[in-house]
Amino acid sequence: MSHTVLIVDDDPAVLEVVVAMLEELGCEVISAPSGADALDRLRQNQKISILITDINMPGMDGHELAELARRRKPELKILQLSGREPRRGGLPMIRKPFSFEELADILQRTAGVC
Repeated sequence: MSHTVLIVDDDPAVLEVVVAMLEELGCEVISAPSGADALDRLRQNQKISILITDINMPGMDGHELAELARRRKPELKILQLSGREPRRGGLPMIRKPFSFEELADILQRTAGVC
């Protein structure tokens, strides 16, 4: 099954790298630079099955985004990214910086392959 992944990060360089990694894994990828934009994309695209979000973002942080997204779409699989924030709420998290192999491994364990 092919997954549509929404990746959210306020750092354009991180977005670019993670989008490339996810595409290499065979995912259909949609990106957003903020939590508010991510919620808009979730409303517009029912195919999104995985949300990968940075935790530390201005405005709406990744914890709040995850909570709002899960309310809207309970079956959504969520993975959080952070270089320094603690894990919270039982969601899987990957520490930045991470390798292609680490991303592929955590995606396989949490959401299945793209």
